[in-house]
Amino acid sequence: MSKKTSIPSSITLNAPIITECKVVAQSRLFRIEQLDITFSNGEEVVYERLKGSSRGGVLVVALLDDETFLMVREYGVGVEGYELMFPKGRIENDEPIEEAANRELQEEVGYAARKLTLIKSMTLAPGYMGHLTHVVLAEDLYPATLEGDEPEPLEVVEWKLDNIQELSMRNDVTEARTIAAAYIVKSLLDKRLVE
Repeated sequence: MSKKTSIPSSITLNAPIITECKVVAQSRLFRIEQLDITFSNGEEVVYERLKGSSRGGVLVVALLDDETFLMVREYGVGVEGYELMFPKGRIENDEPIEEAANRELQEEVGYAARKLTLIKSMTLAPGYMGHLTHVVLAEDLYPATLEGDEPEPLEVVEWKLDNIQELSMRNDVTEARTIAAAYIVKSLLDKRLVE
């Protein structure tokens, strides 16, 4: 039975205790862990989670100008189709978030940014996956390219900020991170105009 609370909560919750964690499957990119967890009320539960890179990845909202951002059309094997999304990729080793964003921008769209701002870090499905995506706003772009790891050239698409509602309803835009990042950045840029 769930307990209804308002945000912020006046109840202090004690985090559950992980009593055991073991790898039950592993691939080149992921591992599945089984966790035995004891909650503060004594309830014991077994969970499984998908564990990826501990550093996470970046998703780059690149502003070509004050009204236009850059997207890529890329094959998504999970949905077996081409998706329109923001440039993205994993963070390499000890690479700072902003450097990873600038690298991915150069690899995927052929631009670099003079100004990079971490906007938000978010998870995809915290109930079973701990992967973090760091949304980075890239501004003051200039042409620059780096060799990427994409198996085919990506189509770069310019999209107007004022058409975010249309973007979010497209059949080839299903990635929640892209939709959330578009709305977050639009809100941030709208605030700038008022200030």
